[in-house]
Amino acid sequence: MELLTFTLVLALAYANGTNDVSKAIATLVGSGVTNYRAAILWGTFWTMVGAGAAALVAGAMVKTFSQGLVQAGTSIPPTVAMAVLAGAMAWVLFASHAGLPVSTTHALTGAIVGAGLAAFAGEALLWPAVIKKIALPLLFSPLLSLAVSWLVYPLMRWLSARWEGTCLCVMPASHALITVDAQGNTRTLFQATTLARPVMAIPSQCDRTGLQGLVVGLDTVHWLSSGLASFARGTNDAPKIVAMLLLGSATATWPSSSFQLTAFGGVALAMMLGSYIGGLRVTKVLAENVTKLDHAQGLSANLATSSLVLLSGTLGLPVSTTHVSSSAIIGIGLRKGVGAVGWSTVRDMVLAWIVTLPATALLAFVSYWILSTAF
Repeated sequence: MELLTFTLVLALAYANGTNDVSKAIATLVGSGVTNYRAAILWGTFWTMVGAGAAALVAGAMVKTFSQGLVQAGTSIPPTVAMAVLAGAMAWVLFASHAGLPVSTTHALTGAIVGAGLAAFAGEALLWPAVIKKIALPLLFSPLLSLAVSWLVYPLMRWLSARWEGTCLCVMPASHALITVDAQGNTRTLFQATTLARPVMAIPSQCDRTGLQGLVVGLDTVHWLSSGLASFARGTNDAPKIVAMLLLGSATATWPSSSFQLTAFGGVALAMMLGSYIGGLRVTKVLAENVTKLDHAQGLSANLATSSLVLLSGTLGLPVSTTHVSSSAIIGIGLRKGVGAVGWSTVRDMVLAWIVTLPATALLAFVSYWILSTAF
């Protein structure tokens, strides 16, 4: 049974990758910074890094999902965890195939409730904890994300207007740091004259002949913000999935450090595979169908997503990356006017969010009875 449970954990992590990699990279494609394949590769890499780092920083999230939702001392059979994983995985894979961005957090929550009702008639569930630790953060995080992106956007627009056409040139060979503005004017920020020849003549653009080094422009900042949001998503989602291995544990502690590293490493790799192989459908929906984005708008959405998800993960509050990132993009669209938002797409997304809880509860309920019969 342990092997089957671990296999289902990896399967859910794969499903999570197919749906959630889009949340941090859609702005890269939507604002024209890069193409889908490059964006997915970027999001896949940082998701895997974040999922791996979760082993060190996400203890609170593991505790919330493994022991914070059931009565202390409750004996939970392995079939409960397996039913939770099966129900959540089936729904997330279906949503990914349909191109609907849904929440793995929502899916796990609904599945825990459904399996708990099937196994214990709901008596072992800590309903106040379910509401306080999961329902309320999931309810308010979309509104908070929308508000944050709305408020951050004017600052990002101002910074983008000042930075558009400007680049920062890092020149290791000359030990120099140069800025070039939109008019081609250059300024040496740093020059180590004792280590290399002084900069005599700086070309008017970073890519001209004679200037060798790293170019940092507005596109670079957008890439970095997307990477940060992907990293935050990895640290937020991996511990929720891994926690199913400790469901019902009295202490939420790992049998050994090697088992913990194996669990998080396996989940990180499975999320990576899901992101790379199946992440295109949902990415297209968020990049093309919600609203059109420019640099400032994409940066605002990514900053809102990464900051809220990282903060909630540290506090052990299971917000949905899907709700946060999608709401941030919607908030940016509303900045441009009601007509700038693809409301039919938003309607389908919200409907999928609402249906997730009862659908996964039903799937987990049925899965529990099937697994109980089989084992």
